[in-house]
Amino acid sequence: MKRVICVAFLVVMLASCGGVAGSASPNAEQRWQPEPGLSWQWQLSGRIDTSFDVDVYGVDAIETQATTVDRLHNDGSKVICYISAGSWEKWRPDAEDFPAAVKGRPLDGWPGERWLDIRRVETLRPIMQRRMDACERKGFDAVEPDNVDGYANRSGFPLTGAHQLAYNRMLAEEAHERGLAIALKNDTAQVAKLVDEFDFAIVEECFAYRECPEYSPFVESGKAVFVAEYDLEKVADRCEKAERLGFSLIFKRLELDAWRRGC
Repeated sequence: MKRVICVAFLVVMLASCGGVAGSASPNAEQRWQPEPGLSWQWQLSGRIDTSFDVDVYGVDAIETQATTVDRLHNDGSKVICYISAGSWEKWRPDAEDFPAAVKGRPLDGWPGERWLDIRRVETLRPIMQRRMDACERKGFDAVEPDNVDGYANRSGFPLTGAHQLAYNRMLAEEAHERGLAIALKNDTAQVAKLVDEFDFAIVEECFAYRECPEYSPFVESGKAVFVAEYDLEKVADRCEKAERLGFSLIFKRLELDAWRRGC
């Protein structure tokens, strides 16, 4: 009885001092917390141009060397690690790790890429863990998992919103375990359900598709929203709207090379 009382007392004391883990990751205070208003560059193809004076770079996990991440850090930029978490890409060095059963329909417009069956979380988790391990080893500050809206596309599998939420939350958990911030990418319909578990958002063409207001919960929570648009016909109008929303907007070419136009 005496031992039980002592243990109970110790647990209470640790909880009052923050010693018992709650729902937050143990690395929550240490990891990067991107705030609204940061400038950014997004380059996923070609030799990385490190000359832009911006707060944040988004670059590919595999193609980018640790020395480039170090150079960007030395220049004062944070660096986001791009991986595809919802599709199989035949050109990746770990392509053989994906069993045939998890490969679905091709992604429209992206040869050699297929949707993944995200219901098979325990099959895909170790692959994504290894990818995030590579991001951590190279010194990245955050991860950008792409194609995390398979349930809203013709994936070849009967995916539901519930499947997507479970998979995306798994990704957030794994990123946070490694001290990495994580972006919610293009999963517009689930922003309200995931904003608390993701550290910022990256979205393509939310102005073109009139979806930008859906990402306001991130800004309201003090979290950055990084936007890329590909249409240069309405630059001034969209820059004005982005400033009003507190979003970080840039204009890019579809190949996502070094070319960039800011507001």
